[in-house]
Amino acid sequence: MSDFSPFPADFLWGAATSAYQIEGSPLADGAGPSIWHEFAHTPGRVHANETGDVACDHYRRYREDVELMRELGLNAYRFSVSWSRVLPEGRGRINPRGLGFYERLVDTLLERGIQPMLTLYHWDLPVALDRRGGWLNPDSAHWFSDYAQTLFRTLDDRVKLWVTLNEPWVVVDGGYLHGVLAPGQRNPYAAPIAAHHLLRAHAAAVHVYRAEGRHQIGLVVNLEPKYPAQETVENLSATMRADAYFNRHYLDPVFLGHYPPELAEIFGAAWPTFADADLDFIRQPLDFLGINYYSRQVVREAPGVWPLETTGVRQDRQAHTALDWEVYPQGLTDILEWVASRYGPVPLYITENGAAFYDPPQADGAVDDPLRRRYVRDHLRAARAARRQGVDLRGYFVWSLLDNFEWAHGYSKRFGLVHVDYATQHRTIKASGRFYAEAIRTQGAALFTNGDEN
Repeated sequence: MSDFSPFPADFLWGAATSAYQIEGSPLADGAGPSIWHEFAHTPGRVHANETGDVACDHYRRYREDVELMRELGLNAYRFSVSWSRVLPEGRGRINPRGLGFYERLVDTLLERGIQPMLTLYHWDLPVALDRRGGWLNPDSAHWFSDYAQTLFRTLDDRVKLWVTLNEPWVVVDGGYLHGVLAPGQRNPYAAPIAAHHLLRAHAAAVHVYRAEGRHQIGLVVNLEPKYPAQETVENLSATMRADAYFNRHYLDPVFLGHYPPELAEIFGAAWPTFADADLDFIRQPLDFLGINYYSRQVVREAPGVWPLETTGVRQDRQAHTALDWEVYPQGLTDILEWVASRYGPVPLYITENGAAFYDPPQADGAVDDPLRRRYVRDHLRAARAARRQGVDLRGYFVWSLLDNFEWAHGYSKRFGLVHVDYATQHRTIKASGRFYAEAIRTQGAALFTNGDEN
């Protein structure tokens, strides 16, 4: 191996998870139920009616999982806090046993030299707050900032990277527009309101952090570059609508102080008028932006397809994951460069990047997953290409550390660097995990095993 190091010494090499997907024990030690606990226990909502009741049993096995991180060589770990584990009613009374779990997790990470990146909200709103309207209630911003303040006051002495929200687009599109994710609503009038209140909540937490915190706070969004199938007037217009809805819906208000004008066209009568004071407040300066990237979309006009009147065109010549997502590493370079160009010099992290593939254990118990290994390699190369173009990219987190509860897909799709036998809870590092560990050890030089440094 040469001394060639494509990434700097302070680059964060991490993996990511979320609370409901791995912790299990959702009601243990005084925790309250979340909307995902309720949703998963509603028959027909999740593949095979599976739930997060056990998941990866991380709530009881977190020390074992931190040792796996150490074995992989991670220097960072992104995880989320279960709001209802800390505040069982969503507000007011703190559950010390729930809060204590996250204190122990953070302390264990730091003992192993692993920097925590803590996400405050990864989709599991307390049921008690959903009963009061959830993200449709204007008070939700205050609920969230109070919850955030509790975490800041407890953990900011040890946590240096904070994330307010994970993927608000998915929360709204899946939970309020199409009803396929918790809380399971399907209402075009509700979706823009929920999106706006999520952004107000994000801003309120940032505002509180400026008074309470001493380190860095940011937002995580999922982005997907949009390309026209053919450069016709209709397809170019369709691509702009798709880009506005998917990519600019949350970033334009945060960085530019306004919503994309295409959203009024998309939602029609369901698009409300938002107060200028709200938009001014949402534009809180951020310390960093996290980007979750999985694939791209090639777009064509599709009249009658609600709500965008667009559709994706499957690229049959390209590899696809088990979720039928196209494998397209160039899209990561493109989206990083687009963010840097449109929104200015904000530090960036790739906070999720990964793929689901069918990768059962072999007879000897090993898990060989060459497709995921290639996926990680090629996307890290794409990340490096963006850095060479001047993008201020400071870290990369694989989704996911562990195979886990994949929302409405239950346990049918596996994203992990580590295989989990759900019957026994036995963990096995996959070949992709070993490869990632070598990439970390060599600061990325292992990505270029043929001496290709370009």
